[in-house]
Amino acid sequence: MRSKILPPQILLTLWLFCPAFVPAVFAETFHADKLAAMDAAIEAAIADKKCPGGVLWLEHNGASYHKAYGSRALVPEREAMTEDTIFDAASLTKVIATTPAMMLLIERGQVKLDEPVKTYIPEFTGGGKELVTVRELMTHTSGLPPDIETQSGWHGQAEAVKKACAETLQSTPGTAFKYSDINFFLLGEIVQRVTKTPLEVFVQREIFGPLKMTDTGYLPAADKLPRIAPTEVVDGKPWRGVVHDPTARMMGGVAGHAGLFVTASDLARYSRMLLNLGELDGVRILKPETVKLMTTVQSLPGVRAGRGLGWDIDTAYSGPRGALFPIGSYGHTGWTGGSVWIDPASKTFVIFLSNRNHPTESGSVIALRRKLGTLAAQALADYDFAPRK
Repeated sequence: MRSKILPPQILLTLWLFCPAFVPAVFAETFHADKLAAMDAAIEAAIADKKCPGGVLWLEHNGASYHKAYGSRALVPEREAMTEDTIFDAASLTKVIATTPAMMLLIERGQVKLDEPVKTYIPEFTGGGKELVTVRELMTHTSGLPPDIETQSGWHGQAEAVKKACAETLQSTPGTAFKYSDINFFLLGEIVQRVTKTPLEVFVQREIFGPLKMTDTGYLPAADKLPRIAPTEVVDGKPWRGVVHDPTARMMGGVAGHAGLFVTASDLARYSRMLLNLGELDGVRILKPETVKLMTTVQSLPGVRAGRGLGWDIDTAYSGPRGALFPIGSYGHTGWTGGSVWIDPASKTFVIFLSNRNHPTESGSVIALRRKLGTLAAQALADYDFAPRK
């Protein structure tokens, strides 16, 4: 629970063995056995080498349970995981940085959702690309392939955009869902061209700074390195403080699809802002109608996958929703092992951040994230979820 009484893990231990000592508000919010089951699921995944460790944050109606598990690093030596560990957000970048940046520009009338991308990136033409809209980039229905090549040694944001503009569409714009990093680094480029400001500067000024997300940003400073969870070991050395995603790395570490670093507590502040429809601690980031727009299905009729603007709602990527959170909830995942899922109906969010690809890519938290989503919903003592059909 977010409280100055006792840390959540101590509260849980007391609750399981000495329930009379636990504040009533905590017992009224969460089922102790389900929180213990979440702990056990994470510990089992660590034991099975699915991830070296992780940080969990479950919050419901302002009460929260948060905890660190396992190890932050295994190579070159073991380091214990801590709650203030900074993680490579991978594709969570799409919804923590690029999506809110785009929504701010849409709010301000600087970008139009159904305007062709070529309005903002004039060279994005040919082979039907001139028909692709901003909405289609944000819903992954542009028809673009998943990524550009990363084998030829190119470097820089401009070269990435050039390669994206040369890609061939794989489907007619607006007709099919295909998750693509290209969509989001193009959106990051739109933010930079429209605002005439580097993406990392714009999101820090407009989003992370006002929300007091003090450990969130691109290109982390050297003094933060000891708290950063390393990812894959390459040539005997783990990536640490350098984005794991190869496209973002070749773009210089700042991209619309990946490159962000974040802590669980910062992501909790961001999620809290969304549950509050765009406002936190008296600071408004987005209008309520903007939050509702981006977190409801925006893909065009006929597209079977349910996507908001940036956000995942009902697709093959929706595992963190678990078995009980309703279709009206939303979230996202990241390649490195992070996820967030937010349910406005029950005023709940569940975050799990991990570096499952440390020291190798063999780790996987897909099953764990699904289990945590189900257990998170089951843990709510004052809310019953209707069976989902």
